[in-house]
Amino acid sequence: QVQLVESGGGLVQAGGSLRLSCAASGSTFSSLQMGWFRQAPGKEREFVAAITYSGGSLYYADSLKGRFTISRDNAKNTVYLQMNNLKPEDTAVYYCAASLSGSPFYLSQGRNSRQYDDWGQGTQVTVSS
Repeated sequence: QVQLVESGGGLVQAGGSLRLSCAASGSTFSSLQMGWFRQAPGKEREFVAAITYSGGSLYYADSLKGRFTISRDNAKNTVYLQMNNLKPEDTAVYYCAASLSGSPFYLSQGRNSRQYDDWGQGTQVTVSS
């Protein structure tokens, strides 16, 4: 089992930037596929971005491509989400998640939340207009 702790959320004005971090412990981080999801009030959890264990492949929600960047540092057991040009509709709780999935993960490009085995508690991001 992997323990995941997100940080870096907060309140930011529209057009601003935030960098979320997710620190992992309890497993070999370099073998984990990682993803970010978010959930806004009254809405279902939605896929944001994913990165393969080596960092060789990156996947994004189409609507966020170009503004958000996922990356990882396997030496620090941490995955990041850089969010630029934030909009009020980006307001949500952001969760990181870890997956041991192989082929199914690649086929779904990390978009299927059911392929993730462990989740963090989430960090709130609020974007004011």
